[in-house]
This record gives sequence, structure tokens and C-alpha cells, in this order.
Amino acid sequence: MKKRSLITLLVAGLLLCGGCSVQKDLPKQTEVGYYLDTVITLTAYVEDPQVLKDALEECGRYEQLLSRTVEGSDVWWINHAESGTVEVSDDTIAILQCAGRISELSGGAFDASIAPVSTMWDFTSGSAVLPDAEAIAQAAGLVDYTKIRIEGNRVTLPAGMMIDLGGIAKGYIADQIRNYLEKRGVKSAILSFGGNVVAIGTKPDGSQWTIGIQDIDKGTGTSMLKTWSSGGSVVTSGIYERGFDLDGVRYHHLLSPETGWPVQNELASVTIISESSMEGDALSTAAFVLGPEKGMELIEGMEGIEAVFIARDRTVTGTSGVKYEWIEQAK
Repeated sequence: MKKRSLITLLVAGLLLCGGCSVQKDLPKQTEVGYYLDTVITLTAYVEDPQVLKDALEECGRYEQLLSRTVEGSDVWWINHAESGTVEVSDDTIAILQCAGRISELSGGAFDASIAPVSTMWDFTSGSAVLPDAEAIAQAAGLVDYTKIRIEGNRVTLPAGMMIDLGGIAKGYIADQIRNYLEKRGVKSAILSFGGNVVAIGTKPDGSQWTIGIQDIDKGTGTSMLKTWSSGGSVVTSGIYERGFDLDGVRYHHLLSPETGWPVQNELASVTIISESSMEGDALSTAAFVLGPEKGMELIEGMEGIEAVFIARDRTVTGTSGVKYEWIEQAK
């Protein structure tokens, strides 16, 4: 029996309802903010727009807690403890524990201790400069999730090691914002965190949300495939997201924990469809690093999770239970 536990997504109809009838005449409200190095768009059918404003403030709170670059964050303290022990929040522990589980399941293809390597790469400035190969090799020697020690809320790293939760924290925050909105009475919403899209319920007319999967060869917001959601998460990781081209090679942010270099395989993106966006976040990276065959094997062995693998030649392969369609003009 199949056991199952995403980069840029376009949510079809995010800003346009297209004639749908709204339950109880609730208006559609949208709030946009910039956190976690991405544009966050929260759209919900709710009377009071303050609910969404408050949710965005929550995003800011989580960013202050979990960002590697924010001085005083949990992650900052862990990385600057010089082998000392740091007491952190329940949120940070939950993320580290999930990261550890995905690392074990994937044989280290996902590794939250990737920071010594990831900090050596510049994928955002527009400059196409490779880091020193010897320095990358030395940094890769410091990547080892098995050396992250967690006891209660206390975390210890060996000196020289660092963690970076960028591959999983956004998913955790998306899950927490969904929970927050549900507690505030929201029953119909679509939440976009860049590569992570989370749905609350269905559209007010009872139909599913349509979620586009980014076209690997076109600009942000152009879909290649579409899938559907009536609650849960869709996460995509792809080589088009952050990176540069040099001498015919695409250098991107999906790094091998073993070598410290961008993974070079036939894949262009992996999309994970799951209940937990945190799990989907980590699994999209893990499955990409593993490659199409081992990545497929990993996801097929997890209950409640589906995946879509898009190769660089635009070949699409899905897990046994996934549902998707091509966008006509993308064929």
C-alpha cells in the first residue's frame, strides 16, 4: 500500500472569482506582504480584513524567530553558540524534528545543516561567480544532520556547523498561518507563499481551488500544469527559482549536501502535494536531490503524499495517485 506523509506557483483565480457565488455573502479579501524573501498573498472570504492583516503580522513574527540572517533569532543563536547549547522555541524544535525525519527518510538528501555550503553561493545578486572548489569541499565536510543534538528545547551543534531552515521553515509558517486563520473563523482561503500554496477548504461555491505549476521555461506566473486542492498544500522546488547560467551550466539553489554543488540531473522541478506544507517543503528538495527514480521511490513510499516530476526536456512524471492536467498553451 502506498505510504505518503514544491519554484513558483500560480494560483488560478487568486484575484478573480469568475462568477462564483459567495457563501453567506462574505466578501473576498486579499492582503499582500513581503516576508521570508518572498511575496506572500493571503486571499480569504472573510468579513473583517483585519484578520488577514493580523496573519501577515504573524509571518513577520515567525521570520524574526526562524531566519538565519536575523540577529537574535533562534537560528542565529544556534549558529553562533560555538558548540554551546541554546534553548529555543517550540516552533524551532518542531521544524528541526521534522527536518530530521525527512533527512533520515531521504538518506540525507535533505539536510538542515547545509548552511556552511549554502552561504558560499550567491544566487540572488545576478552575478555569475562560482565559489572556490576547495572551500566548497571543506564546507561540505561540515554538513551532517546526524550531529544536530536536540534535548527537549535545547539544541547543540558542533563548532563550525550551521543550520539553515530556508528549505523547510516557509512550509512550517504556511501551515501555522492556515491554523491561525482557521481559528479566526476562516473557512475558505488560498494562501500563496511563493513556491508554497496552502488551501483552506474549497471555494465558496464548493468547487476546488485550481493551482498552477510553474512552467520551467517561462517567466514567473506562467503555468505549465494545473492541479486541484480542497485543503492542503502544494509545494514546488525548481532550478529556475534562484540561480545563474555559466558556460552552458545551470547553477541553482538546490544543493547536494554531499558535494556542496548544485545537483545536476535531468530534473527541472519537483512538486509535492500533501497535507503538511512543512513536509512538502523538505520533500520537494529531497526528491529533487535524489533524482527522478529514487525521488519517486521516496514519495511512493509515503502515505498521503503525491508528486509531479518535471524534467528539463519537459517530460512529466507523476506518482500513482496524483491528478494534474497540462495547460493547453504549454503543450
